[in-house]
Amino acid sequence: MDFTGQTVIITGAASGMGEATARMFAAAGAQVVVVDRNAEGASRVAAEIGAGMPLAGDVSDSAFCDQVVAETLARHGRVDVLVNAAGIILRANALNTTDEGWQRMMNVNVNGVFFMSRAAVAAMKAQGKGAIINFGSIWGDVGAAGVVAYCASKGAVHQITRAMALDHALDGIRINAVCPGEVNTPMLASGRDKAPSAADLQALADTTIPMKRLAQPEEIASVVLFLASDAASYMTGSMVAVDAGYTAR
Repeated sequence: MDFTGQTVIITGAASGMGEATARMFAAAGAQVVVVDRNAEGASRVAAEIGAGMPLAGDVSDSAFCDQVVAETLARHGRVDVLVNAAGIILRANALNTTDEGWQRMMNVNVNGVFFMSRAAVAAMKAQGKGAIINFGSIWGDVGAAGVVAYCASKGAVHQITRAMALDHALDGIRINAVCPGEVNTPMLASGRDKAPSAADLQALADTTIPMKRLAQPEEIASVVLFLASDAASYMTGSMVAVDAGYTAR
């Protein structure tokens, strides 16, 4: 896929699936705007892929999201693609989820997607074309024990995706979500009592995943690029599971 001449904003681009997506878009010729609250990681990725100065900040701040789009327009004159990859996880049941933890999950995973999408849609509507790919999750449609806030937040992302896709179907803006299963990223290991070993992760794959292996970030990123491309021109409002058959059962 060729994205030469297109401008792509990617949040959460300093690590994991966001980083893999940034690298893949850059390799496909896109002008990538790297966004992450981790300024050091964002600077590293931006330098390595030949992107301009990264934008460091918190997507839960609507003013920052507006600033990202405004700065992108100032640099490149347009916003062709927005990838909302920024996200966090809280591993806790309801009784162990604090007010602060719940609010932080919603602020980043839900508000961040909405604020960035709202800002990008305004620019894309003026252009008459654009694509937004949100990072949902298999747990946005099916439940899982011990991650109630995360499940709720990703369910909200799926509904934002569907509703905004309908709102902007006639504006030339396609809005879809990629819904990963278990992916070998720092988030998979985060928030646990102890860091899982390679054997622990393989045991997780053996017991929960039909293909019996974790996804690599690039396998998710490749689907993001497809959804952003003209090859997916008849797709909007779709939740695309990339989960090795997890939700097929």
